[in-house]
Amino acid sequence: MRMHSPSLPELHAFAAAARLGSFSRAAEDLHVTQGAVSRAIARLEEHLGVQLFTREGRRSVLTREGAQYLEAVGPGVAAIEAASLALRQGRAARPLRLSVPPTLFSHWLIPRLPDFSARHPGVALAFAPYQRDDPLTAPAIDAWIRVGRPDWPAGIAGEYLVGRELVPICRPEDLQGPHAIRTPQDLLRHPLLFHTHYPGNWAHWFAQLGCAHGPLVPAADFDQVGLLAQAVMAGLGVAVVQRCLVEAELAAGRIAVALERPVNLERGYHLCRPTGRPAHPALETLRQWLLAQAQPV
Repeated sequence: MRMHSPSLPELHAFAAAARLGSFSRAAEDLHVTQGAVSRAIARLEEHLGVQLFTREGRRSVLTREGAQYLEAVGPGVAAIEAASLALRQGRAARPLRLSVPPTLFSHWLIPRLPDFSARHPGVALAFAPYQRDDPLTAPAIDAWIRVGRPDWPAGIAGEYLVGRELVPICRPEDLQGPHAIRTPQDLLRHPLLFHTHYPGNWAHWFAQLGCAHGPLVPAADFDQVGLLAQAVMAGLGVAVVQRCLVEAELAAGRIAVALERPVNLERGYHLCRPTGRPAHPALETLRQWLLAQAQPV
């Protein structure tokens, strides 16, 4: 069936000019140029085959046909605008729902969330339970922060945030005295503590520094970075971890970076979202804030 109705931009230009009595004031109201309003109304008049306005000095006055057309279409244009605004405001008011790995959540994100709330009091956040094998498609979740390499499956957009910097940690006292840690080889004199899920971290760190070593045998392994840090504090050995996950312990002086020779991992924490559906209106606000927080101090 052939469509006889004009486009919404043309109807909006017509309704605004009729309400305000001026093409220039309609342009200001619609945040477009006066030329755009004039062209839209000219297309509408050509489409309808009637003149809708006459000029009286600086004012644009509706013709009889124009007044009749406004009476017919004006309520519909207003209803479409009101319904669209209500839906958008309703979506914006809905909490932005995230899924975040517990380690990054507790060690990096939670200490920063008061800043987000202070800067963006109108954005409510909600957090979904973390699932390691989540396909990142659940309709009830707006975005995920996940650890991995930048090769996300089709339909998922991922942007790196933080977590690639790998550093060795020790007790502050291990940096003092005649047996202080000063070189990568010095670390090999200490028991090496491993992360259960990333046992290759030590080998990767030594390889990037060109440090030769024999078999790297864990003195103990732990499945959480928090436990690794506690083990280091207790004097069980040294560990290599992502710097972003031990910021509080470093700032408090409970642990120290054994050597400021950080290396980069291929994996890191990324902000991910499905590309096949509209993003939550507040997601871009959160994204910009997360990127700012991830910048080195």
